[in-house]
Amino acid sequence: MSATDRLMILYSGGTIGMQASAQGLVPAAGFDVRLRARLASEPQREVPAWHYRELLPPIDSANMTQRHWLALCDAIVAAVEEDGCDAVLLLHGTDTLAYSAAALSFLLLGLGVPVVLTGAMRPADAPGSDAWDNLFGALDALAQGVAPGVHLYFGGRLLHGARAGKLGSATLEAFAELPRQRHGERVAALPAELDYRRIRRPVNLAVLPLFPGLQAAQLRALLGSGVQGLVLECYGSGTGPSDDTELLEVLREARRRGTVLLAISQCPHGHVAFGVYAAGNALRDAGLVGGDGMTREAALGKLFALLGAGLSADETEYWLVRDLCGECAD
Repeated sequence: MSATDRLMILYSGGTIGMQASAQGLVPAAGFDVRLRARLASEPQREVPAWHYRELLPPIDSANMTQRHWLALCDAIVAAVEEDGCDAVLLLHGTDTLAYSAAALSFLLLGLGVPVVLTGAMRPADAPGSDAWDNLFGALDALAQGVAPGVHLYFGGRLLHGARAGKLGSATLEAFAELPRQRHGERVAALPAELDYRRIRRPVNLAVLPLFPGLQAAQLRALLGSGVQGLVLECYGSGTGPSDDTELLEVLREARRRGTVLLAISQCPHGHVAFGVYAAGNALRDAGLVGGDGMTREAALGKLFALLGAGLSADETEYWLVRDLCGECAD
């Protein structure tokens, strides 16, 4: 790890830069003006040399899409390869902050520089805002040296980009790394097809939690909508309704069509281990691949990066069970 010498600050919108309107808080451009004014009021503060870019229009992160992820990825790569920056700080809304951190963890594999995402629960101009603490905390971490890869800084903590989740909607310490067990097999070397230079395209993905009373017809309707990959949030260690033959057949039919079915645990401390229960084995035999201890955000982001790169269902399944950046191995 080396200290940051040339930093790019990317602003995508979010609460950190929002301003009040008659309809409520809305994204606002020109955050660099407020940042420079704040730095001018604290001349003793040391920050790395920085450049600034806004992704326009700034958005409420509740409106985040896969195309925004791809735009963020392109902007980060340009900051490194065209502007010569050795680190990137991305200012982002909190609603989908963990989703973007996870997606970028896989989209930027091999880039070789630290990328830190942060935001705020209250706008920078609001009383008691956490905006400046988070922003300057991230800057301080980068000034001291952060390992290459994607990270999330919030509430005084630097978190793994593919392990973090949002746990609260009111507390200023809203993010944490989820304490899930991980047993994935680490890759010895990153294959070229997963490198950040690989072109990605949007993918039709879905996430569905299992729940008592889920009907085969409901699952069939979802999978019949053109879904290329499904994250199925299972009970406990990867169990589900093993006595519903129609539902299991829906899963088998989808897998035969080439849909990738990724199982993760609903439990905050959970991980998938199909062999523990017969009910888990039934899901595995129906075509599901176990996601070990991946979070929902990591599972969705990884599926997007793999399928979006044009990998086949079989190739995607191969890499899903292998650890690429710490998402499923400690």
